[in-house]
Amino acid sequence: MNEHGKLNYVELPCTDITRTKAFFERAFGWWFIDYGPEYTSFSNQGLDGGFFKSEQCATTAAGSALLVFYSARLEETLAEVESAGGVVIQPIFSFPGGRRFHFTEPSGNEFAVWSE
Repeated sequence: MNEHGKLNYVELPCTDITRTKAFFERAFGWWFIDYGPEYTSFSNQGLDGGFFKSEQCATTAAGSALLVFYSARLEETLAEVESAGGVVIQPIFSFPGGRRFHFTEPSGNEFAVWSE
């Protein structure tokens, strides 16, 4: 449901839409709708969004916002991310309230996964 003043869509750069889609399909079970060769969208993943063709990627080192997944089984999710072709750039670490790790997907975009 769309709510006034609430975030409801995010668009991310993507150097290789085919590889990025395959990664998210395998690691997280996402599905996509393509809108031509330079844009694909996803929905029902907590926040709807899309990937657009770009030579850029989103990383915290470059000042990007960090999108964070939740996992009830952090180690299993880490294994699924690696198996699908993700690269762990910060191994699991503790922080007040939980634990998390950071990874990049095949187009170089950085994400994190946390758990209590």
